[in-house]
Amino acid sequence: MFSVRSAGRREAALSVGSARVCVVDELVERVDDQDRVLGVVVSRRQATREGWLHRVAVTVCRDERGRILVHRRSEQLSRFPGLYEVMVGGAVDVGESYEQAAARELAEELGIRVLPRLLFTFLNRSGVSPHWLGVHEAVVPDTVAADPDEVAWHGWLTEPELRSALLEWRFTPDSHEAFSRYLAFRTARS
Repeated sequence: MFSVRSAGRREAALSVGSARVCVVDELVERVDDQDRVLGVVVSRRQATREGWLHRVAVTVCRDERGRILVHRRSEQLSRFPGLYEVMVGGAVDVGESYEQAAARELAEELGIRVLPRLLFTFLNRSGVSPHWLGVHEAVVPDTVAADPDEVAWHGWLTEPELRSALLEWRFTPDSHEAFSRYLAFRTARS
């Protein structure tokens, strides 16, 4: 049995023996190669499987000292379990803007409420399937309450430390592509 739980989530309730298990699948809007919404809503799982374009919002989190928050994904996650990430984010829900999705993901994953600033978008082909990626930046508190279901570890790295970690640790494909574009964007602005 499926029912829409919120604007961007579909919930399926399954019975396994005497236990009732909830499985949540994100609903996303398909977009075209110019990032225009097509008016078609599909599950993120289906969009990924079929290679349909959809939107994802991520945020590079910096503290007051300029360090960058890096985290390792939980082993329980279906996408890239146990890999490191430079950004916090996820799929843009139906009807959401990139900015709204980025703010929601920061609240869900880190327990913080800030308004990240959208820097740029690009068609990302480096992940499991192609998608439009909205890259944001936010200054966040040093202390975050990371969701243990999403984040297994987190820490603050300087840019030189992060550049070394990108060569030594296993990061998600999105992290490499988006972070190199983020650095180029920052360099062009300075």
